[in-house]
Amino acid sequence: MDNDPKHTSKSTRAWLQIKRWNILEWPSQSPDLNPIENLWLELKKAVAVRKPKNVTELEAFAHDEWAKIPVDRCKTLVSSYASRLKAVKTVKGCCTKIECHLGLNKTDNDVSTEKTFVVISL
Repeated sequence: MDNDPKHTSKSTRAWLQIKRWNILEWPSQSPDLNPIENLWLELKKAVAVRKPKNVTELEAFAHDEWAKIPVDRCKTLVSSYASRLKAVKTVKGCCTKIECHLGLNKTDNDVSTEKTFVVISL
């Protein structure tokens, strides 16, 4: 469990116990162990660049930018999970820096090999 309040409520824990589900402890606020969080960040940046003027534009731009994300980007994020997890294990759950390559919809003039360092806080 990632310590999100809706996941740790008494009713949720009781339901999970009744269903006899095994609960895995999960570091709270650790988006780098969840590949979709990287996509959300990339989507947010791509939409922000387009500067939507209202909710309608925001929604349209979000749909457009989401459709531009190549399947290979998702595969890359998923395949990088093992190295991310290994880094967290190596430092026994302490903070670590993971190098993530951003390359979503960039042209040759852009910094397609831009590197972002993300801190995982456990």
